[in-house]
Amino acid sequence: MIVLGIILLVVGFLTGIGILWTIGIILAVIGAILWILGSLGHAVAGRRHYW
Repeated sequence: MIVLGIILLVVGFLTGIGILWTIGIILAVIGAILWILGSLGHAVAGRRHYW
């Protein structure tokens, strides 16, 4: 999810499409939050690890 967010950020920046930029930021932030929760040992969506 983080990688997809970064890809959308780059594509949105290069093409000037604002919605891709916004979606990329949202996906990167959600991916980072899920990664942090998973690394702290919290079950995320029923899974012990998230990657």
